[in-house]
Amino acid sequence: MKTNNIFKQINGNIVKLVSIPMINASLALAARLLASAIFIGAGFSKLGAGYAGTQAYMASVGLSGELLPLVIGLEIGGGLALLLGFQTRLAAFALSVFCIVSSVLFHSGADPMQQIMFMKNLAMAGGLLAFTLFGAGRMSLDGETQGRIS
Repeated sequence: MKTNNIFKQINGNIVKLVSIPMINASLALAARLLASAIFIGAGFSKLGAGYAGTQAYMASVGLSGELLPLVIGLEIGGGLALLLGFQTRLAAFALSVFCIVSSVLFHSGADPMQQIMFMKNLAMAGGLLAFTLFGAGRMSLDGETQGRIS
């Protein structure tokens, strides 16, 4: 059996598996859970003791610390919206823009850790753009079916 036939067969089996409605909906929910966790956690970490440190970090790149409540609101609110599948396309798009902008502003240095953070943010933006395209799935407040664009 040729290698490309093996991959065609595997891909065909995956297509069959994800075409099962409950598996499709469960995978979409799992994807939203995994994608939203970083934003919800990051937003809450900026509250309380983390607030002043985050403001100082923002100031170090020339941004006003007065923007921090907006950042926290986007991270927690957008993360929860993504998790629950509420206005998913809008939340995912806003979070993807946030990932790209924060990559450029905060993680574009030559330090290897900053480069990893830069690439992580771009990867997250890519995943979020997929939610922008395909929506939240059936197990969501939006109740969308995959691929339907309203």
